Amino acid sequence: MNALTLPDVAAQASRQTLPLDWVGMCGIATPVLIDGQRLSALADAGVSLDDGEARGIHMSRLYLALELLEETALSPALLRRILQQFLDSHEGLSHAASLSVHTDLLLKRPALISPLVGWKSYPVSIEAHLKNKMFHVELKIQIAYSSTCPCSAALARQLIQQQFVDDFANKKLEHAEILSWLGSSNGIVATPHSQRSTATLTLRLNANANELPLLSLINEAEAALGTAVQTAVKRADEQAFALANGQNLMFCEDAARRLSTALSRSPDIVALDVRVVHAESLHAHDAVAQSRWTRGAS
Repeated sequence: MNALTLPDVAAQASRQTLPLDWVGMCGIATPVLIDGQRLSALADAGVSLDDGEARGIHMSRLYLALELLEETALSPALLRRILQQFLDSHEGLSHAASLSVHTDLLLKRPALISPLVGWKSYPVSIEAHLKNKMFHVELKIQIAYSSTCPCSAALARQLIQQQFVDDFANKKLEHAEILSWLGSSNGIVATPHSQRSTATLTLRLNANANELPLLSLINEAEAALGTAVQTAVKRADEQAFALANGQNLMFCEDAARRLSTALSRSPDIVALDVRVVHAESLHAHDAVAQSRWTRGAS
């Protein structure tokens, strides 16, 4: 009995002659190796369908090419290799290929004062594109931090001043009494509002980049903000965090400018988009600021 040849419907001619910009798969489960960690990720893989007469692409070939993600640390070179395999397996059909990897990078972060450490999650996306032999990589990183409103802090200080006047009017000032007052609820009659905030960094890497500088970029961003959210803490750490917030009062505009300026010093970045969101505790809406630049652009 002769084996039947399985039909290749994708190779049949299309009923409509029309090229397509992108065809592929989204949300493919895959492990990836980043900074020595084996992480669970979701990948989006696709190519252009430039031959308008072809009915479809060979999606299984894209899927099989992703096996390279299991074996080698993620890098620009690996991403380019996978994209080239996408195109080689679709010769005559496609001239452009893309791959996106979405995962959560886990970093162990120390407490501010005590010896405690804890894990913190950073959502990241790595996008690679190859078209007409032009290759580039973009990174998207989300960083959580705390932001204390400068206006609210000024208003709180004013109320504390007024309370001091009310409590010590026409009184002889004694050091011990003032110290006691400062440590009481009478002294701190108002506190500024702060909120958990998020910075989303979207950046294009230099074409000569050999690595994905995720850790260094995260460290630079958190240093610029000064108030990264914490993991495990003791009271001394919480007090140090309160101090950091008091010394780093910021509107969303301030945060966006800090990040944009700090990351402009990185030689790995040729273009940057910064978007910060302060999830207001005063209002029911968010405060948002955004900044963009491209190296060399006027």
